[in-house]
Parts: sequence; C-alpha cells; structure tokens
Amino acid sequence: QVQVVESGGGLVQAGGSLRLSCAASVSIFSLNVMGWYRQAPGKQRELVATIASGGSTNYADSVKGRFTISRDNAKNMVSLQMNSLKPEDTAVYYCNARTTSYSNWGQGTQVTVSS
Repeated sequence: QVQVVESGGGLVQAGGSLRLSCAASVSIFSLNVMGWYRQAPGKQRELVATIASGGSTNYADSVKGRFTISRDNAKNMVSLQMNSLKPEDTAVYYCNARTTSYSNWGQGTQVTVSS
C-alpha cells in the first residue's frame, strides 16, 4: 500500500500563499484519486481538493478560485497551491491516496493563517 508524506505547512498572514506537497511511495498512476483534506480544531475533516488519475479535479466551494491542486507524475507528487489565504483556512491539512482497495492518509501538516 502507498505511504504519503505531506510537507509545506507553516504560518502565513491573511492574503498570503503557501504550497503544500504530498510525496507518494508508489507511482501515482496506480492511485485512482489523490486529494487534500483539512481538519480545524473542533470540526470534522473536510474535503479541500482532489485530483483523479485522469487529471480531473474537484474543489470545495470555500477554496474555489484560491487553491489549485496539481500532480507531478514523474516525481510521484501532488501539490496544493493556496493563495489569498484566510484565517478560516487554518487547519491541519492531510493528503489522501485512494484506490479501489484502500484509502491511506498522511500524518498531516499544520497551516496557520493569522489575521
């Protein structure tokens, strides 16, 4: 099964940008969908964005137009470019890799947006 490791979180002021990366231990061609989810304190984990093996993307309404998910097949990585960050984007961001057989999560990376 694939292992995924997130990187790129940190502290940024409102209006700023961050780029998260997710490195997979296997070829991402073998994964049906990869995505980013987030969980804020006291809230449930929620979808941020996903990208399928064919390249189609899906975004939460709250991040449309601000976040962009992309994949680098050669590096087995998926990235999340986050622009115009808001304090409500503060959360732990998790990478997920999914096939028809399993769904695996990374350990998460903290994103904190100060007002």
